[in-house]
Amino acid sequence: MSTTGTTTTTGTTGTPPAGPRPAPPTPRRRRAPRPGRIVLVAVLTAAALYFLLPVYWLLVAATKSNDSLYGSFGLWFDDPRLWDNLRQVFGYDGHVYLRWTLNSLLYAGVGAVVATLLSAAAGFALAKYRFAGREAVFKFVLAGVLLPSTALALPLYLMFSKLELTNTYWGVLIPSVVSPFGVYLCRIYAEAAVPDTLLEAARVDGAGEGRIFFSLVLRIMTPALVTVFLFQFVHIWNNYFLPLVMLSDDRKYPITLGLVTWQQAADRVPELTQYTIGGAFVSVIPLAVAMLVLQRFWRTGLTEGSVKE
Repeated sequence: MSTTGTTTTTGTTGTPPAGPRPAPPTPRRRRAPRPGRIVLVAVLTAAALYFLLPVYWLLVAATKSNDSLYGSFGLWFDDPRLWDNLRQVFGYDGHVYLRWTLNSLLYAGVGAVVATLLSAAAGFALAKYRFAGREAVFKFVLAGVLLPSTALALPLYLMFSKLELTNTYWGVLIPSVVSPFGVYLCRIYAEAAVPDTLLEAARVDGAGEGRIFFSLVLRIMTPALVTVFLFQFVHIWNNYFLPLVMLSDDRKYPITLGLVTWQQAADRVPELTQYTIGGAFVSVIPLAVAMLVLQRFWRTGLTEGSVKE
């Protein structure tokens, strides 16, 4: 009788081989901030406070009555009544402040849009087209950048008076659509961002120059156009001397000129001091809104119009 032995083998299938375990990662030590960085942050914080302090004071002062404006601490609230003050600002003298606000939106909005389109067209032409006198034209544009706008106000008034355009909306709108800085910026940006190969490919496909400009070039130049629009919008919105020279009807005044007339009349009508402060507070809001709304185009527009090679 023979006995058959069975051998049992221990399989290692499905089990990881035995071995040394990896050591846990060593936690990184946080570096101490460098002294130069601390100084930089402190300087930037001080600069931010320096620029934001007037805005904060304007917000606080806009909530006060005319008496508490001088009888309370200037940097803190005292019986806030912002909505009542704003209601009085917009309702004074037959809602004239509302008319000034609409005038400013007309001057700055239309002027900035048209100036941006003209700057884009002129800058693109100077960057991508070859014609006689191109550099002379560009140097003439640079001279316009260096020339202060206040120096042109009186010659513009004399010229517009001959055309009978003074004391009209056109007297402020027409000079506002010219932006030498916008032309300069658009030419520099078009030279760097608009590839010649893309233009040639569009022409080969049968696209005309107008379609190329409005369909391709404007899309690629979005960051530069937003910059030109904001610069021109702020410039026109804050412009004081040109409307002062051109306009005599207070119903056509922008906010800047209207607030100055209130400030000058505050000696005779004391409540106009508070109305001027409230109106100045309201005049800051469109600029802040435009900056917050349009800043995203600086980020998203940088990658638009890229060409893969």
